[in-house]
Amino acid sequence: MFIIKQLLETIVKALVDNPEMVKVNEITGEASIILELRVSPDDMGKVIGKQGRIAKAIRTVVKAAAIKENKRVVVEII
Repeated sequence: MFIIKQLLETIVKALVDNPEMVKVNEITGEASIILELRVSPDDMGKVIGKQGRIAKAIRTVVKAAAIKENKRVVVEII
């Protein structure tokens, strides 16, 4: 699942002003993986977007990548 974690990091780092503050923590379960995304408080709006559209798009891309691994991925923005 390293590839999916790296994909999420790459997407978010391209969006934010402080890419060095982007941290992704991976919690692996039997059938699912939780990716906890942490960004600078100043960049939170850029990651979430208007009405959560960017966050939804990020989750969609990550879930599509996880289908190949037959895993369920949950992205939590903290």
